[in-house]
Amino acid sequence: MNIQSYQDLLQAAAMQPEPQRLLFVFAKAELPNGYTDSQKQNFEQGQGGALAPVLCVDKLPEEVSAFQQLVAESTHTGIDWDIAFVSALGGRGGFPPNSDEAVQPLQMMMQKIQGGMIADFLTFDRNGDLVALY
Repeated sequence: MNIQSYQDLLQAAAMQPEPQRLLFVFAKAELPNGYTDSQKQNFEQGQGGALAPVLCVDKLPEEVSAFQQLVAESTHTGIDWDIAFVSALGGRGGFPPNSDEAVQPLQMMMQKIQGGMIADFLTFDRNGDLVALY
């Protein structure tokens, strides 16, 4: 299935042979360490920068049936973010993974994002639109 929206993601999760738990890592755009004047200027114009993970959460698909529901929940943390990275964790035996089982995969997601290895994740902006990062 070609995922074009958050609703497509939920539909793809529902089609999997085992129940899924969605993993979300929220990241904030910031200037990289040792930035140049050119990088700073581009960043101030909304281009470039580095994405630093600032928040993570795991949810069952039915707990976040709309992306704006997730955004609303995130505002209660007081932590600002620009991009949400999303992955899924499959269950077994007809049961979805629990939150305890999601801890290590979430930590691995955050490490990958910090290392710039983001190709395995879907990325959404605060409006719930898919974003292609280069």
